[in-house]
Amino acid sequence: MENNLIWLEKYRPKTLDEVHGNLDIVDKLRAIAKMGNLPNIILVGPPGIGKTSSVLCLARQILGDSIKESVLELNASDDRGIETVREQIKGFAQKKVNLQEGQHKIVILDEADNLTEGAQQALRMIISDYSNSTRFVLSCNDSTKLIDAIQSRCCILRFNRLGETEIRNRLLEIIKQEGVTYTKDGLDALTFTAEGDMRQAINNLQATFTGFGLVNRENVFKVCDVPNVDDLKKILDYMMKGEFQPAQSLMKSIFDDGYMAYDITNTFNKVIQNHNGDRDLQFEFLRQIAFLKARILEGLPTFLQMSGFIAKCCNISKSYHNK
Repeated sequence: MENNLIWLEKYRPKTLDEVHGNLDIVDKLRAIAKMGNLPNIILVGPPGIGKTSSVLCLARQILGDSIKESVLELNASDDRGIETVREQIKGFAQKKVNLQEGQHKIVILDEADNLTEGAQQALRMIISDYSNSTRFVLSCNDSTKLIDAIQSRCCILRFNRLGETEIRNRLLEIIKQEGVTYTKDGLDALTFTAEGDMRQAINNLQATFTGFGLVNRENVFKVCDVPNVDDLKKILDYMMKGEFQPAQSLMKSIFDDGYMAYDITNTFNKVIQNHNGDRDLQFEFLRQIAFLKARILEGLPTFLQMSGFIAKCCNISKSYHNK
């Protein structure tokens, strides 16, 4: 049965010591666990960086064997209305559970920023009314979508995206445990495509190994379905030299492969960030790609926009080299 588990669940941290990244936040959670008095908390940060896993580790450390009957975990994306708050959450807060003195039941509400305003108002009252028996941990990507009345009742902890070293170390642990055959460029590709998201990195590792039996650069990019990174690097080199025609021609071939402008722009942005060339040109190109991404998000995901971006960068390069 163990061998059939999704690796994401199989290797989910069980204790705070197993959590990778955000060490300052983890240290704060350790201090809370040591005191045993959990405050209401809002966990803020992008997906896949360990927010929910960290609080589950904290709950396990505080509550021990009582965790099953003392923790309610909900996803606000699925149950975002006022009825969920009034029925499930309030019902759990009213439930009697035998806990040691000083311990509290815990409600973990994932993606809480998806709750409707009415549901948030109801939740605000429950947080206040059941403060003696229940603590609330709200996980979200954007804390500004939570009403002020909830934010003022909670301690806010902000998680950051994980670094490549942290993701790489965790992947190597799993690779060793599972006996995965891999290459260095395959591991580099996994960290590149993860964008600081441990969940995505582990899922991509399992999908690549299951599908191909070998985790190398080519297979990872096939699974992740990202634009050809080598071609994007060539386009960047052409742009650095101010050569518009070959850069545009290569970009056209990527478009013809069916990739969306948004996906190309995201991948190209990472390629530029990882480039080891002239720093001044690199910053100018990142500035231009930010403008390009804004235009794409405004509803202009066209090859014309990509061509305009390439032309602008080529002109910047020519002006820079002619100084």
